[in-house]
Amino acid sequence: MSTHKLVILDRDGTINHDSAEYVKSAEEWEPMPGSLEAIARLNHAGWHVVVASNQSGLGRGLFEVSDLNEIHAKMHRMLAAVGGRIDAIFFCPHAPGEACRCRKPESGLFEQIGERYGYALSGVPAVGDSVRDLIAASAVGCQPHLVLTGKSAGYRGRALPETVPAHTVAHDDLSAFVDYLLDRETVPA
Repeated sequence: MSTHKLVILDRDGTINHDSAEYVKSAEEWEPMPGSLEAIARLNHAGWHVVVASNQSGLGRGLFEVSDLNEIHAKMHRMLAAVGGRIDAIFFCPHAPGEACRCRKPESGLFEQIGERYGYALSGVPAVGDSVRDLIAASAVGCQPHLVLTGKSAGYRGRALPETVPAHTVAHDDLSAFVDYLLDRETVPA
């Protein structure tokens, strides 16, 4: 894996529509326009895509791991239909009060990804729709990218909050991030 290109994506609000009531079932999971095609474009350009997602609804008892598995099976099916693939999904199952190391803004999920792949995460693009995604990514040296969807949709056309890491790049949505990333790739000699 260390010779491959890796992108780490948040799930809710980045790939799919988020919900204040949590996405609790496969029926409730709906991709945002263009997000699955954006992941497919990454894959076709040689990028490996991994998801890092807080899923506190598990810790809160709002849904079961079997429900989460069904949501992810739907995501994988819909991605496959457009030629895309997510290599792995890392998630924090804990409620906010559990003081775990994996709930973003803690960096535990990113550390797990680095360990699993034996991959230094320095400079790895990490995309999310909330400040906590960016803080967790920055803590391990990832390049933070904010999508102005989900929790950050209200920042469109406005200054980003001061809590956003200084070197964050903002994009309208996941598709715009992919355009940015692929535009900056150097053509192999």
